[in-house]
Amino acid sequence: MEQQPYGARVLVVDDDPTVAEVVSGYLDRAGYVVDRAGDGPDALARAAAHWPDLVVLDLMLPGMDGLEVCRRMRVRGPVPVIMLTARGDEDDRILGLEVGADDYVTKPFSPRELVLRVESVLRRSRPAPHATGTLSAAGLTVDPAARRATKNGAELALTIREFDLLAFLVRHPGRAFSREELMREVWGWDFGDLSTVTVHVRRLRGKVEDDPARPRFIQTVWGVGYRFDAGDGEA
Repeated sequence: MEQQPYGARVLVVDDDPTVAEVVSGYLDRAGYVVDRAGDGPDALARAAAHWPDLVVLDLMLPGMDGLEVCRRMRVRGPVPVIMLTARGDEDDRILGLEVGADDYVTKPFSPRELVLRVESVLRRSRPAPHATGTLSAAGLTVDPAARRATKNGAELALTIREFDLLAFLVRHPGRAFSREELMREVWGWDFGDLSTVTVHVRRLRGKVEDDPARPRFIQTVWGVGYRFDAGDGEA
């Protein structure tokens, strides 16, 4: 996997000092500038002082949990978030994705795997210098080079994965993709929790559809997956 440019700032938020130290050590050796915080208020203060390029955020923090920290950071500005959860419970993972986490890792995890996830998310968050031209369909415009998407001229507030998913679907109109195919093509994973795709489709519909309950663009193909359709229709 291509290495990220050195110097990207990663904020590690975990109340377990051992986990925070191990994660920070691996990220430091991978060339990142690492900040550490042990709770939500400390994380918000450190982010305000030095806005991070990415946040590794534990879900189960004392006082203010990771979900609330993620929500408050999203209010301040866009930032990629990888959520850590110790429970391994699907509801927790989905909650993290629902509030805008770009990825999640379940404890216990391999620090090397986490570094690879950080590299993947950061690489996708950067403008692509050789990206294809602007994509347009029925009021939607997607600019892969600038990583900017608009609907009827209004900019859409998309997370990294939401943007990637929209760009991929718009690039392949009329073709149905399974969740496994979308995970491989958009996330770059050959395996993983397919609910990740489902949650991102739901979130993306909430931002691009006039009526997410009756989607016009991102349609469900029952027994297959999803397809992008610029015409009228229902899921």
